[in-house]
Amino acid sequence: MTIPANVRTRHASTPVAESITRVATRSDDVEVRFGLPADRGDWYLCSEMLEDPQLFSRWRKALAAWLVDEYGESSDRATAGYVMGWYLGVAGGLAGLLFHSARRVPSLKPADLAFRIADDDRPHVAGIALLSDDFLCLPDDPAGNHPAATVVADEQALAAVLRTRYIAHAAAFVSAYAPTVRLGRRMLWAAATDALDKGAWLAGRTCGDEATGVADAAMLLPHRVEPLTSASTMRFVDGEWTRKRESCCFTYVLPGADACDTCPRVCR
Repeated sequence: MTIPANVRTRHASTPVAESITRVATRSDDVEVRFGLPADRGDWYLCSEMLEDPQLFSRWRKALAAWLVDEYGESSDRATAGYVMGWYLGVAGGLAGLLFHSARRVPSLKPADLAFRIADDDRPHVAGIALLSDDFLCLPDDPAGNHPAATVVADEQALAAVLRTRYIAHAAAFVSAYAPTVRLGRRMLWAAATDALDKGAWLAGRTCGDEATGVADAAMLLPHRVEPLTSASTMRFVDGEWTRKRESCCFTYVLPGADACDTCPRVCR
């Protein structure tokens, strides 16, 4: 795949790139970076995936092979559920990290986000990349006068524009992915809700301030916003934060597997 020239020549010295650098070392599970490496390897632009849904089918095929190794068999519902959650976590996770750590909202357009699929046996998302300098911020942001910045009035306005941008990306995903899987649109939008709620929560946990991550989730999802399926479902149970998932990954259909603790089928 060919990297567009404007992606190849990005400089990691803009305010949003510096925000990415500050949080990049916080997570041991997923690489977070600004721009793509010279050797793309298994990196995909989100726009490429949405424009060619067969890439989702290839991704699910690789996942099916891993599930067979792990559980003895695969399931169309499970591969659809895993990939659904992994993909939506790209935009939800990055948005949550920058909102929590810098009160900045990046571009969430599919052409401005990329992700890397792990090259080990389990083909999960192992890296997320932001490709655009543009961002929104608060009036007291030290980079508010930067040409790439757009200042909004307050935190509520910043949360609203993040939500709007995220929903636009999720809508493009639902349109591209729905014809390739046997999942209803409500399930797809439930997964989109989960990814935004979880992204804010995990950003707080990653940065060492879980309670603020929970508060961020409540700010981003204070109530149900169509076409999302619920407000934040974060709750404090037995001395720890958890949440009730709106969607299902369908792990429970695999031989010997149990439902997740946060599954809507079993969650307290």
